Amino acid sequence: MPIRARHIPTIVAILIAGFAVSGCGTINAKLADGLGEYIPQWAGGLPPDAPPRPGTAKYEEFMRERERKRLEPAATTNDTAKTSDPTKSNASLDPVH
Repeated sequence: MPIRARHIPTIVAILIAGFAVSGCGTINAKLADGLGEYIPQWAGGLPPDAPPRPGTAKYEEFMRERERKRLEPAATTNDTAKTSDPTKSNASLDPVH
């Protein structure tokens, strides 16, 4: 089936639209890494408590602090969580299975 002259503009328009859509995917993938930090949280950006990105100085500090907390004895973390009010403490509750 030969291509008629009137179908050529339609084919060209479909090809241009296809190239435009495929180009948007690669651009967005490259820009998303950096632009996500500048979008407000209400618009879908990073939350305020998100950890820093790997490779930055803040990330190294974050990882050192995380490792320090991991190596901290469990008794000191549980002592701060205990209260004198037995109704607020979960220590007297039986486990639920």
